[in-house]
Amino acid sequence: MKNIFKVMLSSFAVMLAAGCAFAFPDVAEDHWAVKQINELSERGIIVGYPDGTFQPDENVTRAEFASMAINALGQEGIHVAQPVKFTDITEEFWAYDAIQKSLYFELISYSPESELFRPDDSVSRAESITMAVNALTTQDITDVKAVEVLKNYTDLTSVPESFIIPAGKAEILNMLVTIPSENAKRIEATRPATRAEVAVILYRMIEEARLNPNAKLAEVMRPKSGEGFVIDEATVQGTIGTIPAGTIVPIRLTKAISSQINKSGDIFVAVVPMNYVTKENYILINKGSTLKGQLLDVRKGKWFVRNGVLVLDNNLIVTPNDQTARFHAEGEITKDRNWFMKIIRALLKGEKLENLPENSVDVKLLKPVKVDLTNGWIIE
Repeated sequence: MKNIFKVMLSSFAVMLAAGCAFAFPDVAEDHWAVKQINELSERGIIVGYPDGTFQPDENVTRAEFASMAINALGQEGIHVAQPVKFTDITEEFWAYDAIQKSLYFELISYSPESELFRPDDSVSRAESITMAVNALTTQDITDVKAVEVLKNYTDLTSVPESFIIPAGKAEILNMLVTIPSENAKRIEATRPATRAEVAVILYRMIEEARLNPNAKLAEVMRPKSGEGFVIDEATVQGTIGTIPAGTIVPIRLTKAISSQINKSGDIFVAVVPMNYVTKENYILINKGSTLKGQLLDVRKGKWFVRNGVLVLDNNLIVTPNDQTARFHAEGEITKDRNWFMKIIRALLKGEKLENLPENSVDVKLLKPVKVDLTNGWIIE
């Protein structure tokens, strides 16, 4: 059983490193949107079809896009007190709440005289990109500036006037998603957006909204705060917190380990004993997150030969929101000694090491960890 667990841990780490490239059988490893499709699928923002496929070239309805956008922004739980009335959607419609939230957060512009939402119409590229841009606080630009930044697109003259400025802003933010090809660059504003295009648009919207959400989103997208182990070196940019490589944090093993019993390669499981927080008390890693790894080096303490050695190599973390991510850290279990015992153990070898579950172990991060402070999601 132990060997099976080792294989599972190694396989899962490899799968994470590969970015889960084979999440859908109809999305090839070299597909231009594979990264965004797989990551948003992992987070439940977009889903495949019952047969396991993703169908990246299919269209997306306006209702589907509204639902995906609200999920991407993490605002499913918001209540809208004054919904907008349309004649073609009722409270029983499956995406009614998501549509109302999209309107509340001003992702969708509408006229008070509008009677139809058209939930089952395909969302156009212009509509989807405009919604993504509307989620952000952006620098104002003129029509002239927008035309200037869009001048390399061959179909610029056919772009609807209402989309010129949103398209210009999207181009500045690298959000004017186009399918890579050898053909001339085209905006294709009125063409229905494909599922692959929508995945990339939403992915880039999430990245930008973490830093510059619009005013209404900023009110609810606040970093979560709490008490815990303060990481002074952690930095905050927008709603993104970064724990730098080299940071030392405490962990707590769930089972005892010993230099006299365990072997190199044995699997261990640990927990985060308290929140890891920034100096502003923003929560980086939540208390109770599960850590998984293996013993990198185990050597028995032998009289006159050597003191015991226990080195931990952590690979993965499972957060309270059920995300499994990379968390590379190493730590060595040692005994606290006064100056006299340090001399004794330097001269007279044979110290035995063990760690009990009630004792914490310090580990050092080998790679930086980026966290969305609003929801605890670790950003790969």
